[in-house]
Amino acid sequence: MAIVMDVAALTAFMAQEFAQVAKDFTITRVEADLLEMRLNVGTQHLRPGGTVSGPSLFALADVAMYLAILAQLGPVALAVTTNCSIDFMRKPAAGRALIAQARILKLGRVLAVGDVLIWSQGGDAPVARAGLTYSLPPAR
Repeated sequence: MAIVMDVAALTAFMAQEFAQVAKDFTITRVEADLLEMRLNVGTQHLRPGGTVSGPSLFALADVAMYLAILAQLGPVALAVTTNCSIDFMRKPAAGRALIAQARILKLGRVLAVGDVLIWSQGGDAPVARAGLTYSLPPAR
């Protein structure tokens, strides 16, 4: 499927619709089968023990998949997460950004299914993997 929203359009969308968290994320690449973005890790993302919190990893996975869907459909209101399963595989480095790569596995009429891998910047093995399903509104 062709890209409808590029990095600039998605960044503007985030700034307009999600200004409260837009500064935390940087979209770095949008292709037909991949969206890559970074979580700019700050103290608000850390938990005791010197690692990035699970909710921060979840937010990165969720936002990355949401934007991957919008990249293909355009700014569709009410595309919402209906399921997310996340595997925390390694301790993320607290002093590094996190990189997410989101891939849409199926984009149907009412559901989108995708996969997100997350790495600590500069790391060679994923720290988390998430599988997500989104409900898409009718008449898009």
